[in-house]
Amino acid sequence: MRTALLAWDYPPAPSGLSTAAREIAESLAAAGAEVTVFTLDRTGREQVGGVTVEGLALPPGGGLARLRLWGSAGHLAAPLAFRRAVLAAHARAPFDVIEATNWYAPAVLLARRRDLPLVTRSSTPAAFTRGTGASLRDRLDGRTADALERAQARSSAGLIANTAEHGAVIARAYRLSGRQPSAVIGLSLPPEIFSNARAAPYPETDAPVRLLFVGRAEARKGFDALLDAVAILAAEQAAGALPPFRLDLVGVPPNDLPPDLPDAARQRISARGRIDTAALAQAYVDAHAVLAPSRYESFGLVYQEAMAYGRPVVACAEDASARAFVGASGAGPLAQAATGPALADALRALLLDPGLRRAYRMRALAAAGRFDRASLGRETLALYEAAIAAARHG
Repeated sequence: MRTALLAWDYPPAPSGLSTAAREIAESLAAAGAEVTVFTLDRTGREQVGGVTVEGLALPPGGGLARLRLWGSAGHLAAPLAFRRAVLAAHARAPFDVIEATNWYAPAVLLARRRDLPLVTRSSTPAAFTRGTGASLRDRLDGRTADALERAQARSSAGLIANTAEHGAVIARAYRLSGRQPSAVIGLSLPPEIFSNARAAPYPETDAPVRLLFVGRAEARKGFDALLDAVAILAAEQAAGALPPFRLDLVGVPPNDLPPDLPDAARQRISARGRIDTAALAQAYVDAHAVLAPSRYESFGLVYQEAMAYGRPVVACAEDASARAFVGASGAGPLAQAATGPALADALRALLLDPGLRRAYRMRALAAAGRFDRASLGRETLALYEAAIAAARHG
């Protein structure tokens, strides 16, 4: 089977969507598919991991690059670039199927083609990542993005969700009919990351307790609750009730910290911004525990990464993926709500008790590796076949 995968970025770019794209592409290649990844984060063509990677970065000053700067209409720049490149490659050597994320609808202009069925694998909808208080321009821009995502999903020949709960959320958000073939397929971790993570030792020293957050400074990730919890616990530590601790924020630059953050909390935080793969691996190695208090995750790769390293995960029961992967396995405590006090309550015992941290570590290691490339490739190809058949029969 010859397939095209549309990606906003691709490794070594450090993002969740990038990691997922590589796992999908290389799992399909290992299963015998011929895979071409079209990505907007580079130019040129290369072979990586048995996959052809075609860079489609928009030339600065070009028509599509200028279009991308416009509100609302700018969302069509990337779909136009993807459409042009995919159809040109399809004319030279036909693809059997295309896959794309729902995130900002990169394949919306390639939908409804019987000769080129589209499968949408749903990440978190863009609407779930926007904050409140946006300007009128931003609200209109957001509505356009939502409409394009809805149109792509509804016009797809097949749909993939990372979890059953996420699939139900997507169906409600996009008001899907349920007529398309669909599947629930969990994502894998890169094999080298998983093997290196399993071999990583746990920190030998218990002071200060090193905490790690990997994500963006947004409400969906529970970042507001995280900072509130750190402020609460920093005050307790300053009073001598808790041992010293540090929090590394990966993916969060210093200017994303609010100006009114209490000094006691600020002194215990290191905002590192985006870092490369090697630095991220070292951040996991150095951590005693990983804080991931998301209100919603479509899958939660950070949960899987943390468990692979055997790090206790402090998550939030509001997220179905956290309940399924962290709570059910006992890989860490769940805050009952995405609030500062609730998160502080979940974290306090971990700060106080090294034995408890190590007990959670053993449960995390036992739960790691639930998803692998073999199942990802096999199940994805099965859904592709169903989508191709559905497209042929209209």
